[in-house]
Amino acid sequence: MPHNPASASRGQPATVFARQGDVWHPTILSSGPWDARAQHGGAPGALFAYLAENALPDPEWQLSRLSIELIKPVPVAPLTTHQDIHPGRSTTRVTIDLFAGETLVARAHALLVRGQTLGLPPETPGWRPAQLLPPPDECRDPLSIPGMSTGTSFYHSAMEHRMAQGDSTRPGPAATWFRLTVPLIQDQPTSPAMRAAAAADFGSGVSWVLSAEHYLFANADLSLHLHRPADGEWIGLLSETQVHAGGVGTALSRLYDERGPIGFATQTLVLRERLPSPIAVKAKESASAE
Repeated sequence: MPHNPASASRGQPATVFARQGDVWHPTILSSGPWDARAQHGGAPGALFAYLAENALPDPEWQLSRLSIELIKPVPVAPLTTHQDIHPGRSTTRVTIDLFAGETLVARAHALLVRGQTLGLPPETPGWRPAQLLPPPDECRDPLSIPGMSTGTSFYHSAMEHRMAQGDSTRPGPAATWFRLTVPLIQDQPTSPAMRAAAAADFGSGVSWVLSAEHYLFANADLSLHLHRPADGEWIGLLSETQVHAGGVGTALSRLYDERGPIGFATQTLVLRERLPSPIAVKAKESASAE
């Protein structure tokens, strides 16, 4: 995993989560773009992936689906979890609840599938699908969303990102490569599914269509579907967002590693107009009076 010297020089934490017994302690590196007190969705998403995979530590089981309900903003504060496991011969389902104190803030439903090696014929449709190009080592420009905070956060400090397609300063579909710069959980390896979950929540930002300066477009959920584990550290998102004046939007992301597709993710977006700050309102009123 690449080291983040800028974070180290500013004395920032070296990981997104630390654990003490049954309590998870998120660091400031988990924080989101809207409020430093609330986590970016990629942080609890990766934590849910870790918990789901460790519910069945047998490597024959693969995390295939992770559906997350973000019931309330997940705080940058101590968290506890409760999980129920429903085993089966070929599939196992795990439900995980995330609590801040006694308040349920998020819930995940995970589907794990027992893997098998199949002899698929080479002409099988979708067996060798196209790669996301250009690859990350040929990309240079970072994801830069107008109006998005650049302070210490999951987006700005825990992730490296490189634009592959489109222009992040303009609205519309785009593609971006993501790579974690710190471990997600202290003293624990970061699995391919954790990397995918951490990146998948960025879809609505990669393909924004409403300015973050004038609108909020926070996602209320995240559904991640994986048909194979990702190879390597880079996760690519090819994303598209659609919105409606009724206040609801959707973001669809196709997920890639450097070999090709690994799955896709969807988000339901809650759209709201940003209220002007009191200072801006006062300045506008003063200008109108002159």
